[in-house]
Amino acid sequence: MPAILRLVLAVVAGLFAGSMVNMGLIVVGGSLIPPPAGADVSTAAGLQASLHLFEPEHFLFPFLAHGLGTVAGAALAAWLAPARAAAAAYAIGVLFLCAGIANVLMLPAPAWFEAVDLALAYLPAAWLGRRLAAGGAAQHKNAP
Repeated sequence: MPAILRLVLAVVAGLFAGSMVNMGLIVVGGSLIPPPAGADVSTAAGLQASLHLFEPEHFLFPFLAHGLGTVAGAALAAWLAPARAAAAAYAIGVLFLCAGIANVLMLPAPAWFEAVDLALAYLPAAWLGRRLAAGGAAQHKNAP
């Protein structure tokens, strides 16, 4: 398979896997830390209108979802395209960062959350995903 095709398919698979991890954590987080009383999170407009009611604990799972979704997607993409692992992982990080920036523009979250989320949940998470994939590849090569 040509290297560029492998890279593109790895990034697509990473985007899909990372998005599934992200949404899974958002769903689980909503049951573990319920939204504040009076908040309608069933629609984007309802979430936007009630975001001012959220306390810091309500931002824990969105941050974890963004960070761990990026880690999972970057690790998978790097693992699937080992010759271009850095490019695959950072492509996931940049694409998820773009989604994070769009999120910041659409939802009026507190500035502290936006800053922490954009600074830590995407590019550093992509770096970590690549490192995890590299560790797994090294262990796989050394297996008997």
